[in-house]
Amino acid sequence: MAISKQYLKSRPVCKVTFTVPASEAKKVAVVGDFNEWNPKKAALKKLKNGNFKGTLDLPVEQSYEFRYLIDGDYVNEEQADGFRWNDYAGTENAVLSL
Repeated sequence: MAISKQYLKSRPVCKVTFTVPASEAKKVAVVGDFNEWNPKKAALKKLKNGNFKGTLDLPVEQSYEFRYLIDGDYVNEEQADGFRWNDYAGTENAVLSL
């Protein structure tokens, strides 16, 4: 799994690209504070190499909790900027700091 960030000089936005190697998966989405944890708002597209990939424009100077939803299972990003305990989920969420 990987995250890449591209900060825009023209406006206070960062283009964040999420890449998830999940060749056996049918559906992968990135859910978090930035999309109300709604998988329909951030489905990743499957590439020919088996990876799922998608880019979101997110406001800078904020941090977001998020997780991947892979065929119904929540998975954390290993390369996240940090991790934060979430009482509602009873587990840690990955943190993205922009």
